[in-house]
Amino acid sequence: MTTTFKTRFWRISKWFAGLFVLLFVFRLIYGYVATDTNTGSDYSDNFFSSIDNLRKNYASEKIAMNGDVQVASNIASNQKYEKTASIKIKTSEFEKDEKLLKEKSKSFNAVIQYEQSLGQKGNRQIHLLFGVNPNLFDSLYFEMKKIGVLKATEITKVDKTNEYRQLNAKKASIEKTLQSLNELKSKGGQISDFVSLNDKILEIEEKAQELGVELGNFDTENEFCTIKLSMYEGTTEINISFIHRIKVALEWTIKYFAIIAFTTLVLSLTIFVLLLIIDKSKVMNAINNKLNE
Repeated sequence: MTTTFKTRFWRISKWFAGLFVLLFVFRLIYGYVATDTNTGSDYSDNFFSSIDNLRKNYASEKIAMNGDVQVASNIASNQKYEKTASIKIKTSEFEKDEKLLKEKSKSFNAVIQYEQSLGQKGNRQIHLLFGVNPNLFDSLYFEMKKIGVLKATEITKVDKTNEYRQLNAKKASIEKTLQSLNELKSKGGQISDFVSLNDKILEIEEKAQELGVELGNFDTENEFCTIKLSMYEGTTEINISFIHRIKVALEWTIKYFAIIAFTTLVLSLTIFVLLLIIDKSKVMNAINNKLNE
């Protein structure tokens, strides 16, 4: 009888010990997973994607070629691309780091092409768009990543050669059309035709001006690469030590293990009492049946 009781006791103890370890490991892993999820979900939105009419910056790819210098220079000037870096940082020293950002941009001769500040002290944001010389793009990009705590970063390079050539072809077509219309204007004709022709010339000239603005972004003196930077104010995350994680996991495990053990005990006692009542009711029924006989 004693051996059987000891065997059952140790068997139940092992089950409860296994449950305790399982709860502890679960809470410890959850602490790491929950922290990583909360840290990464605050900076998924792209502020600049919701803004239209941002300045477009284009640069030329310099290609060294042997042979005809004139041909090489023409090919080099036609290799156009758009290179954009997106940086998201968080800082607890907002004013200091904002000043540092602008000082860095000046030291690399970058131009602030867009700036917007949002929020109140303690929860501020600033969004900046920099135009920087292609040769200094990588250096400025790495310097800005050092400010505050880096949350997200991305670099995108898109070839714009075909778009540039299409714009030039469109420009040449418009210039020919405008020249032809001006030649017709010098000839005689009815007043109504003259007025209609003049309106057409004005319409073509307006298109030529719009096209000139688009092509102006590709000019050599306007060659820039783009850095889109968003800085958010907030307390920087503190690295949680492994000992602290064990302490929290152990406290949580003890609490919920005690709840489970107490619930199991109450449930077992309830079932035991119910079984006793059922057994007694059967005995009573049996006695009654005997007396009735």
